[in-house]
Amino acid sequence: MTRLRCAILDDYFKLSLTSADWSKITDRVELTVFEKPFKSEGEAAAALKDFEIILAMRERTAFPRSLFGALPKLKLMITSGMRNAAIDFDAAKDHHVVLCGTNFARDPTAPLAMGLILELTRNIGRENARMHAGQAWQAHLGIEIEGRTLGVIGLGKLGTKVAKLGQAFGMKVIAWSPNLTPEKCQEAGVTYASKEELFSTADVVTIHVVLGPRSRGLVGREELSRMKPTAYIVNTARGPIIDEAALLEVLQQRKIAGAGIDVFSVEPLPVDHPFRKLDNMVITPHLGYATEEIFRGHYTQMVEGIDAWFKGEPLRRLA
Repeated sequence: MTRLRCAILDDYFKLSLTSADWSKITDRVELTVFEKPFKSEGEAAAALKDFEIILAMRERTAFPRSLFGALPKLKLMITSGMRNAAIDFDAAKDHHVVLCGTNFARDPTAPLAMGLILELTRNIGRENARMHAGQAWQAHLGIEIEGRTLGVIGLGKLGTKVAKLGQAFGMKVIAWSPNLTPEKCQEAGVTYASKEELFSTADVVTIHVVLGPRSRGLVGREELSRMKPTAYIVNTARGPIIDEAALLEVLQQRKIAGAGIDVFSVEPLPVDHPFRKLDNMVITPHLGYATEEIFRGHYTQMVEGIDAWFKGEPLRRLA
């Protein structure tokens, strides 16, 4: 039996082959790992044109309609997660590519959001770097978050988890989103606020809504201008939810105290991006989902998905 070629994309942690038992499918599949991102769509097309199976990392390598058209042998694609804005689902269907996903059994993004809040307010990483560099003792004066107000945008599963973490640190929690009701807030044990109230009163604003047409640019100049000069904003959701040009402006002009950002409109963040030069900004390279447990779960489900596809029973089909 001729084995099908399977490409594992964006394995920048070099974890794929040790995170799952690939022996379950290697009698039918030949694996090739791509650790670095492709520099262009043309490079991706040239590298992947002979592969029947592609395993994609959520929202890394983009698969627009034109790329599907350049991959005539592609039969199966499995992405980490059940959503992937970088993949044209309709194009996959039109090109007769079976598109499947994987489930998140857990979500470590909430602790990361809390970590960004702690870094912004207590400067742990900055002082750690100074200590390692042999610099003078204590340069940053922190603030206490106990008793301060945490404004949560989006009170779904993740937003509720962050709200509870904030409460565990003694914060008052208010919440808002386009569809949120006071009743839902009461069930979650937090206080409902209007959008205007949240931005004008919160000491820390944290974003936990899904990126879509309604949430793109949800936080713009008007919202940022309402924030107190002592307030911080944290985004571990998706970059385009915040107007990045407006955020850059308020940070450069120090109209707010700072920002903790894990996600960006363009990823990886360009090395010459002005965000990298701001001392009132904590930036991390999309670490929200980057844990051993998460990757182990995704790759294990990808193995299961390939095996099920061979049996004519695709799992978690998206298109």
